[in-house]
Amino acid sequence: MLFAIDVGNTNFTIGLFDGEELIKTFRMITKTSRTSDEYGVFFGEWLMLNGFNIKDIDSVIIASVVPDIMHSLTSSIIKYFNVNPVIVAPGIKTGIRLAIPNPKELGADRLVDAVAAYEMYGGPVIVVDFGTATTHDLVLADGTFAAGVTSPGIRLSANALWHGTAKLPEVEIKKVDTVLGRDTVSSMQAGIYFGYIGQTEYIIKRMKQEAELPDIKVVATGGLGKLISDATDTIDIYNPELTLHGLRIIYDKQ
Repeated sequence: MLFAIDVGNTNFTIGLFDGEELIKTFRMITKTSRTSDEYGVFFGEWLMLNGFNIKDIDSVIIASVVPDIMHSLTSSIIKYFNVNPVIVAPGIKTGIRLAIPNPKELGADRLVDAVAAYEMYGGPVIVVDFGTATTHDLVLADGTFAAGVTSPGIRLSANALWHGTAKLPEVEIKKVDTVLGRDTVSSMQAGIYFGYIGQTEYIIKRMKQEAELPDIKVVATGGLGKLISDATDTIDIYNPELTLHGLRIIYDKQ
């Protein structure tokens, strides 16, 4: 079985694959202070609770945008799984050509998402990941990663709103029915929700125009992605497990 780990700025996302089938997933908060033993014990207990054993794992792949955790995480895989993990890094086989000035600057998560969207849904494709940051990436018909857009994520934007002001409260990020807020909380929720829908739609529209690809497919993923994708027809497909499938596809290419 393949153990796939996506390390984001906010959360770990873990997937267990039996062949091409994703059979279990788990998310936990990303912390830089965990030891290799803590990771190993956690992974072992999680597998056991789901009816599996560490010995069932014969391969591991990791994509991370948090360098500080990699030593402990990699050490735990080697120590507890007795497996040398594949790390998504420059030079790994992906099937995607990076036509950008400095490919090493591209986050591993964006590369993995691009691979998944291209392999699963074909190209050209715009890949939108609603994570800590929201990214919009353009992959052409021949598998070339051509360009990308990076903006603050929904939660990051909302946090800035209530932490950067003296009197505005923290509010739930949720779907609202009207943009006409009638009190502080509803006006903030309307601004966050409809403001982010507007941003998403404009960026996608502008990318289609500048790339001269008016009919390009748009695939989205990420924690709060469904909240936005359900509210706009500019997103064609929402796949919450896109990154994990990208890791499996990349592993298969090695």
